[in-house]
Amino acid sequence: MRKHIKMSNIINFSDAAAIGLHCMIILSKSEVSLNAIQLSEKIHSSKHHIGKVLQRLVKDGYLTSQRGPTGGFELAVDPHDITLYDIYTSIEGPARNKPCSLTQKICPQDKCIREKVVSRLTSEFIDYMRSQTLAEYL
Repeated sequence: MRKHIKMSNIINFSDAAAIGLHCMIILSKSEVSLNAIQLSEKIHSSKHHIGKVLQRLVKDGYLTSQRGPTGGFELAVDPHDITLYDIYTSIEGPARNKPCSLTQKICPQDKCIREKVVSRLTSEFIDYMRSQTLAEYL
């Protein structure tokens, strides 16, 4: 008998962050405004979810939006001037390192899995996202 194996991701990238990043790439490549319906057809996601995510990017000045039948979203910044981390934090807020929450320390101080491994991966994720501009994905 086979046992069900549960798998998880070390870094959990939310659907909202993925939608935001992919839509920003699509909008950067587009010569015209695209609305939530058009974007939903391209990335196969709910137009309502896309609209909510992109409104965060509008609020932070990365996109402009126009309502109405000829409306849509357009990039408001040069793709060279925005990093993937800018987009990520607009949607999710800043990534952060949390210290080990156990009150009773189990690991040796210099080997704590939470503070050494997870913190290191989080820092590397942030550094990588800050080093990548939107222009590199066009």
